[in-house]
Amino acid sequence: MNNILVLGGTGFVGRTLCEKLVERSGSGDARITVPMLHIGRAGDLITLPTLDACSADLLDDAQLQRLVHGRDAVINLVAILHGSPSEFERINVDLPRRLAHACLAAGVRRLVHVSALNASPSAPSRYLRSKAAGELALRQPGIDGTVLRPSVIFGEHDRFMNRFAALQRVFPVMPLACAHARFQPVWVDDVAEAIVRALDARPGSVPTIECVGPEVHTLQQLVRFAGQWSGHARPVIALPSALGRLQALLLEAMPGEPLMSRDNIDSMKLPSVASGEAPTLELLGITPRSLDSVMPDLLGHRDGPYRLLPWRAIASRR
Repeated sequence: MNNILVLGGTGFVGRTLCEKLVERSGSGDARITVPMLHIGRAGDLITLPTLDACSADLLDDAQLQRLVHGRDAVINLVAILHGSPSEFERINVDLPRRLAHACLAAGVRRLVHVSALNASPSAPSRYLRSKAAGELALRQPGIDGTVLRPSVIFGEHDRFMNRFAALQRVFPVMPLACAHARFQPVWVDDVAEAIVRALDARPGSVPTIECVGPEVHTLQQLVRFAGQWSGHARPVIALPSALGRLQALLLEAMPGEPLMSRDNIDSMKLPSVASGEAPTLELLGITPRSLDSVMPDLLGHRDGPYRLLPWRAIASRR
């Protein structure tokens, strides 16, 4: 599969994936196309060989159909974690549905989609219910689809460990909602590698993969690790449920993307850990890296608030 369309290639997972796809293609005639609403968001992606960045509106059916036409495979990383019910429906549900229809119309069978652990029509949060609906929309006759369901993803530019590390440089204590929520964090490189290997897997052999790391941690432990490894450890205070929802409500009212929302709290009612009912990364021959084998180096070598080690420095040590 040499002609691949990557939707969401400018995001956290997308940038690592694009590098791996370029490595996979070598110096051959493979092409990786990454559409984006504003071409200025391409950043260093435009320097990658065999990668084409283009401007496109994925919510426009005609443009989506043109993008899909002639591809060997399509990878969808586009999703939102925060938003209104209509926004969840438009991005997490309707886009996968329209993408599946565009693939069927163009004769593109191979489709890899990144969802989330605990995605289910009966899940307690809008986010998880919308991810389940998006999965269902993609499972069409004629589509050879693989769904990856990751737990929280960590890495050099994540918005999870890095954000909690940044907060502990500023605040003397960390009041925390859902402190005992459980996660099985997975490294972004392992998720990206799983997507690449899923592309090359035998058709129909890997319909669903749960992407998890080797260890389970509570949210409170993860926040403490972020402070410890960044050199700014603070006391972490677990909030009662009512205060946690109030904190989330206040965070939602702040400008920009919230650190936590009430819908996130609803998602954390379910442990974000492997279910034991679906294959994990090992099926693809990947031995996942643990959180403490990657993040201490990244968080411990900061030069200012947001500058970390050079891009993918940790990967070279693998």
